[in-house]
Amino acid sequence: MKKLLLFLLCIVFLSTYTLQAQVTDSGKKTEKTAKTKKPKKEKSAIRTGWTFGILPSVAYDADKGFQYGVLANVYDFGDGSIYPEYFHSLYFEAAYTTKRSGLFRFAYDSKHLIPNHRLKIDVSYLPDALCDFYGYNGYQTVYNAGWAKKKYTDTYISRAFYKSQRDLFRVAADIDGPIGSNWYWNAGIGLLGYQIGSVNIDMINKNKKPENMLPEVDGLYEKYTKWGIIAPNEANGGWHPYLRGGISFDNRDRQQNTHKGMNAEIFWTYNAAFGEDKEFNNLMLNASFRHFVPVYKDYITFAYRLATQLTVAGNSPFYLSNYYNNLFIQRVLYEGLGGGNTLRGVLRNRITAPGYAFANVEFRFKICKFDIGKEHFFIGLNPFVDAGMILQPYRLNEREIRQNIAANDPDFDISQLDDYIVFEDKANVYRPHFSGGLGLKLMMNDNFVLSVDWAVPFDKRDNDGMANIYVKMGYMF
Repeated sequence: MKKLLLFLLCIVFLSTYTLQAQVTDSGKKTEKTAKTKKPKKEKSAIRTGWTFGILPSVAYDADKGFQYGVLANVYDFGDGSIYPEYFHSLYFEAAYTTKRSGLFRFAYDSKHLIPNHRLKIDVSYLPDALCDFYGYNGYQTVYNAGWAKKKYTDTYISRAFYKSQRDLFRVAADIDGPIGSNWYWNAGIGLLGYQIGSVNIDMINKNKKPENMLPEVDGLYEKYTKWGIIAPNEANGGWHPYLRGGISFDNRDRQQNTHKGMNAEIFWTYNAAFGEDKEFNNLMLNASFRHFVPVYKDYITFAYRLATQLTVAGNSPFYLSNYYNNLFIQRVLYEGLGGGNTLRGVLRNRITAPGYAFANVEFRFKICKFDIGKEHFFIGLNPFVDAGMILQPYRLNEREIRQNIAANDPDFDISQLDDYIVFEDKANVYRPHFSGGLGLKLMMNDNFVLSVDWAVPFDKRDNDGMANIYVKMGYMF
């Protein structure tokens, strides 16, 4: 089944409808243009004009399920003088997944609208009826796969046990400008609006057979709320406008399909809050370093990323701790730690903490190159290893939690608390999480990338030892 899915995705990708338009001032080739026309072989090496692609938004994420919808991407390569970079990119996508996660997004990216500056705008609405919630501090919270998987008939509770409902509305605008010698200043402004609550069991059970219906039971999110681990003023989300600023260094040969160069960033994000959430005003620090080392021509590249996110002032609600800040949003949503954008193979949101660090290391092999019409393609393989760890944990007070359970959850058997949280072994909080796997890439025109990653965690506490598959657009970094 997986091989068939991959084959179908490749066929869809290769059948992308493209339209190229090249126009001079008069709408016709001038005599000068004809005289200076490049040889056919050289001309085919670049892309010019507008390229418009529409294809089904077909993807698969082990955490979100099979995705179906439609996407469109419009590129303006202009006269080809900066190819494979583009003058303008407009991206539209509307999709939904079988695990009831939605994606409605518009993104604009340009280095030409404001000369010598890059501007990126993102407007997204991301409803998620079954958003993963695995508690705080990674291994300090016990993950019991038997509670959420039907195959463990003796211990099964509900497949929604480790879920909550989360809807996210995001508006973001980011810009950078040159300082000199590959250094840039960066600034951004945006708004994050979260609506969080219990899973809507009635909606999930609609039109399902009785044997497939979910029971009305408390999941981990409800227990954390009753136990006071999740504060009342963060339990249902909130609205957070933010300001962002920093500096970056970038001498990569290209932003997509990078073969050589470095990209380093350090920036601060101030998240404000309204009303009862005002205590969640906070300042976050992000730093990342990406390095691409050519090993053999442009066929083999060694690539790695080191990154951290820290809460340096104020308090961060748990849902903002799960949001990984980026200077320029490429993929739909970066969640940390765990999942297809940070630690592949590890459960999405498995590690929730105010501060963490992670690393991704991979070799990028180009297996073959070929052309279809005027479009340039290559197929690549990427073996990789990912790692992450907590630097700033949540402080879980065992005494207060026990008191809250006695007061607010009297039906809970307090002797079973150790099945949820490990208090005695503090080293569990800082123990690294590792995963590894193999990626398959199909790229068009050095910009449009179909990515299929297969990954497995090294520790069963991160996903019961199960392998995950992610089908996404673009490289992870």
